[in-house]
Amino acid sequence: MSEPAAPTRRYDYVTDGQEIYRRSFAMIRGESDLTGLPPDLHTVATRVIHAAGDVRITAEIAAHPDVVGAARAALGAGAPIITDSLMLASGVTRRRLPADNEVVCTLRDPRVADLATAWDTTRAAAAVSLWGDRLEGAVVAIGNAPTALFHLLELILDGGPRPAAIVGMPVGFVGSAESKVALAGHDLGDGSQVPWLVVHGRRGGSAMAAAALNALATEDELA
Repeated sequence: MSEPAAPTRRYDYVTDGQEIYRRSFAMIRGESDLTGLPPDLHTVATRVIHAAGDVRITAEIAAHPDVVGAARAALGAGAPIITDSLMLASGVTRRRLPADNEVVCTLRDPRVADLATAWDTTRAAAAVSLWGDRLEGAVVAIGNAPTALFHLLELILDGGPRPAAIVGMPVGFVGSAESKVALAGHDLGDGSQVPWLVVHGRRGGSAMAAAALNALATEDELA
């Protein structure tokens, strides 16, 4: 098979990947306002801005004060990352993980469909119940299904295993905003919470949740 020929260059655009990266974060630094967020959340917020392509999203980012420390401590100790979607799992940058952490998504488990039917819920929500003991001390990221986030909170509030931190960024028009409000307001019964991070409102998605996870995994210097 012969090598493909390069197309005729007809547009003026930057082609150097490192230069694109450098300019992108320079623009984010110049255009975004992070003053409303604690310093330890700035890198996470910057990564979320980059994934969203919108500096205004900082107004929707909110977090528990301990979420960065809790997530980094858990991952440093080898805790798994558990996600609600395969796309989000694929978005985790493995080289950034401090302990070669396992990345888990149970959406394709053969038991999911029957559980979803029996419980009259979505497959994403049913898949949460298959996380089992791996949930204890894990870092969880929900980037797709609001039902998965609601189901996770219900499991925890019923006395189930507690993750170390929850990134709640499901996207959509039905239940998305409400699930994030529920996460931010949950109470474990003693006034405490599982540390959380959200993008309030309808926006979210796998790309933003993965960006947040990657930033939580390892503090880095942005270009």
